[in-house]
Amino acid sequence: MTAEDSRANSADGTDGTSGRPRRVRTGEVARWASGDRILWRYRENAGAHIHICRPVTVVQDTAELLAVWLAPGTECVKPLMADGTAVHAEPLRSRYTKPRTVARDRWFGTGVLKLARPGEPWSVWLFWEQGWRFKNWYVNLEEPLVRWPGGVDSEDHFLDISVSPDRSWHWRDEDEFAEAQRAGLMNAAQALRVREAGWRAVARIGEWGPPFDEDWPNWRPDPAWTIPSLPDNWDRTPAHVS
Repeated sequence: MTAEDSRANSADGTDGTSGRPRRVRTGEVARWASGDRILWRYRENAGAHIHICRPVTVVQDTAELLAVWLAPGTECVKPLMADGTAVHAEPLRSRYTKPRTVARDRWFGTGVLKLARPGEPWSVWLFWEQGWRFKNWYVNLEEPLVRWPGGVDSEDHFLDISVSPDRSWHWRDEDEFAEAQRAGLMNAAQALRVREAGWRAVARIGEWGPPFDEDWPNWRPDPAWTIPSLPDNWDRTPAHVS
């Protein structure tokens, strides 16, 4: 991957002055350089609106892997129940049926390294304790990422997998996965595809294939990187779907 001359990009994928994308074109794909700032977003389930938006810094972007860093203190957009209740605090039976809105908030705690291989229906997130003690990998089952000039979009599939440093694993959020089906956000065929994708991820864990076999737990962010800002038009529609 070829580095750009400057790494002080704005979160909309432009150079902040001319408005031109500061990306490296490789074949048919315009790739981002290390240090570029993009948006990692999720659409609402069974809807078209963006309800999660996280400004991130590109670590690497190749034909095999997109790696980004979500820094502590980053201003993000997250879903919220319309009455102000946090989504995780809403009882499960009404979590996916009551009205929602979105709110700006800060990503506190340690940062997250997100890894996504093109076309795969999951991304792998790495978490650390304070002091950079590695905690776990987290397989977030989701729609394969769709690239656009300002970042990537996906849709979360509720079901996840946690992987410990000793390579043991367990399913996460099976209750939410079941409730989403009951609430009509996912039909039986979709749920089957998600579960099958989960088992493919489990097979990858079992063989310790990429990205688990790489030295990402020992990766550290560039100390020169600053926290990306959340743009006012964080929910804009990419040109390819407008």
